[in-house]
Amino acid sequence: MTAPSTDTADANAKLAFPIIVSIDTMGGDMGPAAVVSGCSTSAKKNPKLGFILHGPQDELERLVAKRKNLAGRCMIRNAAGVVTMDDKPSHVVRNGKGTSMWSAIESVRARDADVAVSCGNTGALMALSMIRLRKLPGVNRPAIAVLWPSRNPQGFNVMLDVGADVRADADDLLRYALMGASYARNGMDLPRPRIGLLNVGTEEHKGRSELKEAYELIGAQADAAEFDFVGFVEGGDIQGDVVDVVVTDGFTGNVAIKTGEGTASLIGDLLREAFKFTPLSRLASLLAYTSMRRLKKRIDPRRVNGGVFLGLNGTVVKSHGGADATGISAAIKLAAQLSEQGFNDKLAARVARATALAEESKR
Repeated sequence: MTAPSTDTADANAKLAFPIIVSIDTMGGDMGPAAVVSGCSTSAKKNPKLGFILHGPQDELERLVAKRKNLAGRCMIRNAAGVVTMDDKPSHVVRNGKGTSMWSAIESVRARDADVAVSCGNTGALMALSMIRLRKLPGVNRPAIAVLWPSRNPQGFNVMLDVGADVRADADDLLRYALMGASYARNGMDLPRPRIGLLNVGTEEHKGRSELKEAYELIGAQADAAEFDFVGFVEGGDIQGDVVDVVVTDGFTGNVAIKTGEGTASLIGDLLREAFKFTPLSRLASLLAYTSMRRLKKRIDPRRVNGGVFLGLNGTVVKSHGGADATGISAAIKLAAQLSEQGFNDKLAARVARATALAEESKR
């Protein structure tokens, strides 16, 4: 973590836009230039957006000045400190007050912004978000939810947790189901999403004891929480059409998503090698060009870039560290959509209601 600056922007200034996105410009591999470019792309598509950019003021001012469509839509808050990918979350919590990541979260906490976006260190971002924003009442462990390409009509499934916490007991998995259902309902316009619990098989007798207990808890909440519980699902269902939300612990979810990303990358490389193998295969690649472009667009991870931190008193979107301007814009789009729909307030209400029902059932 680099040394922070003591300079700060005017904390009392306000932007007059319906949706204000607070952005950590220093966390990504491509630096603030890609982030500002992504903001510019988003600004062209959505006139409701205003931005609070956190990072080195002089550099950000130069970058914003090059984008005419960002004129009057950005506030810059100077924060020279940077949270690196190697920084330990505990160290950032103790010493990260002057960093762009801390400043971005603080804007949401102070209600200057509606939602925060960062490409930075996931562990540090979650730790800061939990410390500064606090967990929703009834939530023991927050979760990270991502969109996964699927055969469903909406094109994607929700999966959580994918790495906020490697552990999850039965009650945590119930909360993940409730939060995932709310995300699917508000982020994907699914009035009654289908929830599945990831396991080593679909039979009820399979799996660890906490999974069997979670099976009963989630099933008991389905009607009250307005979702359909399909029971246990397997790894092949993550990208299938039998479920809209896949619930699992952070260890399993993180391994699954990184395995999926690696497999997709491998298939892409093998296809490129196959099309270059002979003159006929190169000709075939030209004939298949339109179809391959369509496929690439369908599975392009940049289009669904952004894991949402669920279970906090504020919305935080974690962008991929290597995201380019297209990926940043996608993360901003997701953040703006959730903010516009009042997602976090609806999520808090759902969790509070479920907590109350659970307490009643114990009496």
